[in-house]
Amino acid sequence: MFRICARTGGLRALHGAAASRGFGTKASAPSRLRNVVWATSVAVLGGLGYVYVTDTRAGVHKYVVTPLIRLMDPEDAHNLSIWCLKHGLGPVDRTDDADVLNIELWGKQMSNPVGLAAGFDKNGEAIDGLFNLGFGAVEVGSITPHEQAGNPRPRLFRVDESRAVINRMGLNNDGAQVCGDRIKSRFWRMLAAQSRRQGETVASLAAGVNRSARADRLLGVNVSKSKASAPESYSDYVDGLNELGAYADYVVINVSCPNVKNIRAGADVAVLESTIAAVVRARNQMPDYRPPIVLKIGPDNDHDQRRLIAQLAIDYRVDGIIATNTTLSRPHGMDDPNEVALQTGGLSGEPLRKMALETTRDMYRLTKGRIPIIGCGGISTAEDALQFAKAGASMVQIYSSMTYDGPGKVCEIKDGLVDLLKGRKWSDIVGEDARS
Repeated sequence: MFRICARTGGLRALHGAAASRGFGTKASAPSRLRNVVWATSVAVLGGLGYVYVTDTRAGVHKYVVTPLIRLMDPEDAHNLSIWCLKHGLGPVDRTDDADVLNIELWGKQMSNPVGLAAGFDKNGEAIDGLFNLGFGAVEVGSITPHEQAGNPRPRLFRVDESRAVINRMGLNNDGAQVCGDRIKSRFWRMLAAQSRRQGETVASLAAGVNRSARADRLLGVNVSKSKASAPESYSDYVDGLNELGAYADYVVINVSCPNVKNIRAGADVAVLESTIAAVVRARNQMPDYRPPIVLKIGPDNDHDQRRLIAQLAIDYRVDGIIATNTTLSRPHGMDDPNEVALQTGGLSGEPLRKMALETTRDMYRLTKGRIPIIGCGGISTAEDALQFAKAGASMVQIYSSMTYDGPGKVCEIKDGLVDLLKGRKWSDIVGEDARS
């Protein structure tokens, strides 16, 4: 009897266990479905979030990231930006540039006329990160023949109320050899990758590609003088050209940096002429590739000085003029309650715009439109860029406006230009004011 009951009880227990297992199996199907739905949702939202955050047009950069970065010391914030762009952590412009923005400069195609001014990437460390933001041209430097530490810190200041920047960096950079090796290495690395993708030899690609290693973008290299050089000397510019020129779509001769005392070419016509003559002669003696030579001038020259500079540029067949560098002056009406503008150094940003625009217009007229002018100084909107184009700028450059509006500024300007042009081409309006 006991055995029968035990056996009966055992059978009931086994049946109950089986029933429990059967009930658990039926209940796990909805759980698995919920897990799949949850995981898929997280993946989709994460992917969309990634696409948004890494897009240059995302508002998070202008309204969240940039204000947070501005809480840092200005130079530390700058170095952080370079580090992020160098390591591929910057946003990307994923939209093709509109045809109305396409231009040709020195026989080379550019997808848009908005470039980055020198001073941001002094050592050529973040070239591709900067191109990815959407720039048509990126200018690195200024680079001197030898490494320089620059002036003591603090040496970079924000004038927030005027959306301006003051710097007395002192041309700190790694020197021509180190920067040159970095730029060359990037160039050949990019060509090797293209060779693998396209099945062409590196040699054949090198013969026809821009020095930016991008079909529709230009890489400029800005060269200047070491602090130890004599004020009248031009050899540093020649050395910079010889070291870096073969890997630049254009080379900028910085004769107007206000933060280095021995650069006299911007203020002394005789020194300027000997400098231009020496650099153009050295470029013409380069064995193979010969980059365009561009002169960067300051905004403080009067009309007579500009006339002399324009004539020298024409006489020596300079290929372009950047108008302008920073200024030691402080334009009237700057909003500066904290008196930051009392700091010594070159002023850039919105207060410089009127001086830079006037210089651009003057240089275009004085050169009769024969030399491309690159407008630079205080450009922060599409309307500003359009004004510079009508004044004679074939291309414009920005820098300080990114300090306040973030890495999406270039796309903001490009998008605005497409609307303002209303179907006309950028190249058709260059110098329009001078022709009217």
